[in-house]
Amino acid sequence: MNTKIFCLPYAGGSATIYRGWHNYLDPSIKLIPIELSGRGERIAEPLYDTLDMALDDVLSIIREDIDTAPYALFGHSMGAMLSYELAQRIVQEGLPKPQHLFFSGRGVPDVTPIKKKKYHLMDDKEFEKELMLLGGTPVEIFENRELRHLFFPLLRSDFNLSGTDLSKRKVTPFDCDLSILVGKEEKLSAKRITGWKRHTKGICNVHFLTGGHFFLKHEQKTIADIINQRLAKTAKERHPITY
Repeated sequence: MNTKIFCLPYAGGSATIYRGWHNYLDPSIKLIPIELSGRGERIAEPLYDTLDMALDDVLSIIREDIDTAPYALFGHSMGAMLSYELAQRIVQEGLPKPQHLFFSGRGVPDVTPIKKKKYHLMDDKEFEKELMLLGGTPVEIFENRELRHLFFPLLRSDFNLSGTDLSKRKVTPFDCDLSILVGKEEKLSAKRITGWKRHTKGICNVHFLTGGHFFLKHEQKTIADIINQRLAKTAKERHPITY
């Protein structure tokens, strides 16, 4: 039976960011990118007002699938936060637990960044400046007024969602192993990276990949290699991978 991996996108991203991974994943792994409301094929649907709304929606999408096969969750940035909370919800509801959790481009939820920017509250000029510094947003968005009008509300909503304060939540470690993926040039403190070890009763492997926050876009094969090592049926040994 193939292992399924459900992938959740970063703020402003859609399911399409993961579709190229088919070229690199082991045949025993079934890739299932999750399309969040308000983007891609679901662009006509309303954006999420709260984290609970997002979790309810995603869980309704994957509920039947997690009953029929082993699975893992992968999320980058906002997607990592959603994956973390989704996995907690799955455990709380007594549903089949994930085989592995991949948290990419995100610090541990119980440690708040020293300087936490509230992107969703910025005026358009400041917001656009910060987006350009972050990278990851297509240049066409900034050059086209109509695209900005469509895309900025989505981004603001996602950043609001991504900024949900989870620092006061009790740490409840997962039974499964964790893989943490971080860009070598990413601005995450050591405390926010190594803190992930508190969130598993198993093994927590940290992988540093080339690039900044959006290493996801050019390190697809490297990420797929990590996933294959953890999930593929053909992998005879599952020792930590070092980059």
